[in-house]
Amino acid sequence: MKRSGIINAALAGAIARLGHTDEVLVCDSGMPLPPGANVVDLAFLPGIPSFADVLDGLLAEIVVEGATAAQEVRTANPACAALLAERLTDPVYVPHEDLKRLSHRARLVIRTGEAHPYANVILRCGVTF
Repeated sequence: MKRSGIINAALAGAIARLGHTDEVLVCDSGMPLPPGANVVDLAFLPGIPSFADVLDGLLAEIVVEGATAAQEVRTANPACAALLAERLTDPVYVPHEDLKRLSHRARLVIRTGEAHPYANVILRCGVTF
């Protein structure tokens, strides 16, 4: 049994298979899921688990070299915008419709129970060296 880190078997395995430049969509419970995507659905109840909790757990496990979020998060969900600015280096902001299109490239989708708008981010995996 694992001592620490992500204990969800499906998520831990999917993370282990990620490589450099692979993209991971961490999304709220309302984000349309890309057809055919590898989805690990963690949503349980509205708000559980939160976007922040899942993002923090994921950032403790992977190297991120870039991030993209919806520009609408800045006005519609300032708390999430602040979280993204605090946790990620220079995230890129695009219109939400563009983010939905970009999400089709994601190798992994992690759906949270988040129930606040625009709590979505695409993370681009980096390397440790």
